[in-house]
Amino acid sequence: MNGKKEKLVIIGNGMAGISTVEQILKLTTRFDITVFGTEPYPNYNRIMLSYVLEGSKTLDDIVLNDLHWYEDYGITLHTGTTVTRIDAETHEVVTEDGTLVPYDKIIIATGSNSFILPVPGHDKEGVVGFRDTADCNVMLEAAKQYKRAAVIGGGLLGLEAAKGLVQLGMEVTVVHLMEDLMERQLDPQASAMLKAELERQGIRFKMGAQTSELLGGERVEGIRFADDTVLNVDFVVMAVGIKPNTAVARESGMEVNRGIVVNDYMQTSLENVYSVGECTEHRGVCYGLVAPLFEQGMILAKHICGVETAPYEGSVVSTKLKISGVDVFSTGEFIDSPEHTVISHKDDWKRTYKKILLRDNKMVGAVLFGDITDSAELQKLIKNQTEMTEELYGSLMGTGCGGHKKTTSVEMMAEDEIVCGCNGVTKGTIVDVITNQGLTSVDEIKACTGATRSCGGCKPVVEQILQYVLGDSFSTGAKQGICGCTSMGRDEIVAEIREKGLQTTKEVMNVLGWSQPEGCSKCRPAINYYLGMIAPDTHEDEKESRFVNERMNANIQKDGTYTVVPRMYGGVTTPADLKRIADVSVKYDVKAVKVTGGQRLDLIGVKKEDLTKVWAELDMPSGYAYAKSLRTVKTCVGSQFCRFGTQDSMAMGARIERKFERLDLPAKFKYAVNGCPRNCAEACTKDIGIVGNDGGWEIFIGGNGGIKARLADSLCKVKTDEELIELCGAIMQYYREAGNYLERTSEWVERMGLEHIRSVVVDNLEERKALMQRIEFALEHVEEPWQKAIRNEEGQSKMFHGIEVSARP
Repeated sequence: MNGKKEKLVIIGNGMAGISTVEQILKLTTRFDITVFGTEPYPNYNRIMLSYVLEGSKTLDDIVLNDLHWYEDYGITLHTGTTVTRIDAETHEVVTEDGTLVPYDKIIIATGSNSFILPVPGHDKEGVVGFRDTADCNVMLEAAKQYKRAAVIGGGLLGLEAAKGLVQLGMEVTVVHLMEDLMERQLDPQASAMLKAELERQGIRFKMGAQTSELLGGERVEGIRFADDTVLNVDFVVMAVGIKPNTAVARESGMEVNRGIVVNDYMQTSLENVYSVGECTEHRGVCYGLVAPLFEQGMILAKHICGVETAPYEGSVVSTKLKISGVDVFSTGEFIDSPEHTVISHKDDWKRTYKKILLRDNKMVGAVLFGDITDSAELQKLIKNQTEMTEELYGSLMGTGCGGHKKTTSVEMMAEDEIVCGCNGVTKGTIVDVITNQGLTSVDEIKACTGATRSCGGCKPVVEQILQYVLGDSFSTGAKQGICGCTSMGRDEIVAEIREKGLQTTKEVMNVLGWSQPEGCSKCRPAINYYLGMIAPDTHEDEKESRFVNERMNANIQKDGTYTVVPRMYGGVTTPADLKRIADVSVKYDVKAVKVTGGQRLDLIGVKKEDLTKVWAELDMPSGYAYAKSLRTVKTCVGSQFCRFGTQDSMAMGARIERKFERLDLPAKFKYAVNGCPRNCAEACTKDIGIVGNDGGWEIFIGGNGGIKARLADSLCKVKTDEELIELCGAIMQYYREAGNYLERTSEWVERMGLEHIRSVVVDNLEERKALMQRIEFALEHVEEPWQKAIRNEEGQSKMFHGIEVSARP
């Protein structure tokens, strides 16, 4: 073309289309690229919308390619613009406002739309799908005004929508036509386990229910079912499926069935026009999962750039998802029949399940729930229909009864196998950047490839690939770079602070050669924590290096007000304290008083200028609900009142909370103390869980009930209360000294290894005593923050009555 660039137009600014563009940019610079997107945003990760809905991420957090990326690569981006048709005669695309843009080649990547059940009332106010940011915003607004929601559809989208609405405070019922959740990906056993787990998280279910009508006037007020029963609701989310968005293809005269029909090189029936992603139909199949879309994009990119490539022959469908904090995986056949040989193991305590299906002794399908460590290996084995052997059986099932968890066999993964489903990053890409660019940490791989930057579910596999490639040069410490401002890892920074006697964050950055003199929101709070941990007696806490909640000693809400949470030691309070909380709440027009999962009371909606007055009139200690420190110690009533109780859990819970409160830790920290093994205080999901028995106490560590749920591991048993307190202190101090900033104990235990932690804090009595001495020394230098803020009149004026504080350090 005599040096003139070909005009490549991308219709669709979603994950499939832009992933294809990223692959093209790796291969050639010969295209002048124009992208049209209907939404008013740059490319974002649609998979992460559920996190935006529940409030753990913002839209900015899920953007994959910001506006600077388009500018850097010379890509013309039209946001908020819909292409209506392609004029093949003039070689132009036509937008809804009549704009004409010439093309040489086109990639259609228009994705899919929510399928809305065509029942009477489906067009009422308060009925939405869950597909894009606009739907997400409608749901966020609805949660502010209404309390009862229904989600129609028990697939992935429906369950994620339900969890998000529950997190927003709504009462949510999932309505599903079938008797099993996610019946297209899970067998009845895994489905039942998933339903039980989601019920524990507060979601209600109405299974086997066929919606016949949505009731109400202008706004939806209820759902009538085929059996004539009615569910009263204020808001309905339709999540019954998706349908390919083929509008532009139909208007342009292309061959369309359910999706836009393509051949093995993603070519449509229109010359020089290609299609990729959920809008596409290949060999009669439309794929709605991410991995096949990236596989299509990689083949299309090579073909369109003139690079020799194998044709796309379809994908072996597998599902690896984290649904509301629960890991599930399925691949190949997952419903067993008489022709299958079934290998299975179910662990009710660990809440894990594994099933492998054989036909003629060849692996043809698998389902995993709760622990998906073997997912990559199983996917490879099933894709090749590998024959089961005694050795394979031992490898896959040998840890089912309590042995050590195996690591994924990354050696068996194909180079083109996708590791990061959110961003379409393959094993081969990760191996290349480690080998050719000398990368030595997951953070470096994330910055270079995008792997782990979204949901983080692929991080363990990325770490294993890193270890596999680096071999003997790999070390745990090598993985832990703290941010992009420095090449130094956590251990190296802590050692330098100790060796050089560094005392302030700015001094650390200056002496250790930070590339950004002021640091960033990731490294500044980390360094401030490490300085305080190393020298609790001399370090002066740097408020400007803390996040807004920690600076304000209260949790900021989305309307700019704050939540105040006073201490209730072990979840126990007095009538006098309850009356004081009620009086203060009325006086300062608190919007809501909520009982928390940690058995305390949240005072929600306190104005910033009223914070110090509220604290003074409450005259109670801070509950540290905002801090990287001890949050709550949840207790059952124990032997004081319960007929099953063998230990005084309330007294022990209060003792532990009073002992270790106010101490800075790498991340938030929660306890639970049970008076007997019935586990009413849910010790299995806490950082430290304590279970009473007739002979003393059992200690569990590393539990987490959040987005990345993890059951705690049993560390040891003790006979006396004094030994229990000493071990708890030693565990916390070892975590303080060895944990990375913002690393929860669930991640710390897996990184350090349970046996190693046991050898330090349980088996080594001398080291245990030393750790306890160091935590006692640190506890001598903590101070009640609310009282300190009340005394500091100058600080009050500046912090609580001045300009709005920044949300980040």
